[in-house]
Amino acid sequence: MDRLVSSGVIIGFTARVRDEADPLAIHAITLIEVEGKTADQVIARLRGFPEVLSMHTTNGRWDLVADVHTESLSAFDAVLGRIRRIDGIANTESSFLLSSVLR
Repeated sequence: MDRLVSSGVIIGFTARVRDEADPLAIHAITLIEVEGKTADQVIARLRGFPEVLSMHTTNGRWDLVADVHTESLSAFDAVLGRIRRIDGIANTESSFLLSSVLR
């Protein structure tokens, strides 16, 4: 592990807990539409959000898919507001993940 970290193959670690560990936590997928050619700037800004656990480019109507975790609905509302204020973001749509049916 030390060799992989020092060589840059591993860039970080994440702890995963069972959904039941925090029943009030919010897990959502946020779809993001980016204006013009601002995707790189938007991605750079979103990388600074600790609530965004992963992000993916995609095709179709939406440009990015962000996996967002917060401790409460009000915290999610605040994060979504911060996301929507990023220059270059034209639109967002979020779906809350309610229960896991396959892992």
